[in-house]
Formats: sequence, C-alpha cells, structure tokens
Amino acid sequence: QVQLVESGGGLVQAGDSLSLSCTASGRTFSRDDMGWFRQGPGKEREFVAAITWTGSNIYYRHFADSVKGRFTISRDNPKNTVSLQMNNLRPDDTAVYYCAGRAGGNYHRPLTQFDYWGQGTQVTVSS
Repeated sequence: QVQLVESGGGLVQAGDSLSLSCTASGRTFSRDDMGWFRQGPGKEREFVAAITWTGSNIYYRHFADSVKGRFTISRDNPKNTVSLQMNNLRPDDTAVYYCAGRAGGNYHRPLTQFDYWGQGTQVTVSS
C-alpha cells in the first residue's frame, strides 16, 4: 500500500523560508511523478509544484505561476523523498500542503491529476 508522509509545516512570518518534506513507501518511487498541492482557508485545492519522470534519469520541474521564483522542488530517490523549499513566503501561501504521487511517463496527463496523497501539513504565514 502506498503511503506518503509529509513533514516540515509550521508558523512563520512573511519573508521567511520553510522546507517541506514527503517520504514515500510502497512503490518504486524513482519512476513516479511527485507533486505538491495546497488548500488555503475557504479555497479549493490547487497545484503548487511537481517533479515528473521522463523515462530516464532526467526529471522536469513544474511550478504554479504564484510560486515561480520562490519555491523549488527536489527529490532524493534513494531516500524516497520529495521536498518543497519555500522562500519569501507570503500570507497568501497559508494553506494545508499535500504531497501527491502518480505513475510517471504519461506526458499528456494534466499536472492536476495525481493518484495518491498524503495527509497534509499546515503552513501558516503571518504578516
């Protein structure tokens, strides 16, 4: 059974940085696309970032416009971990952040479609 466990959330001030981590188990992690989503208060869940498998040792990174230049995504395949580094945080980044995964290699599948999910971790940015 696939399991994703997020960590690293917390309360920070605007302008601060925070790193989220997600550890996966139960699948061949290196061939999966991994992503981060978030759901703010009163908002729908939205895509934040993804790192997708190309079928070789190359991975592509994708970001929502709202976080480009501030967030980065990385993965450590031997550790089955994907991380989201968030810099210059803003109050509108406040949300529950979810790690997600799906089988990689399907280039036509929208980045909003992921198959398995973590429980989420709260990030709160105060002004």
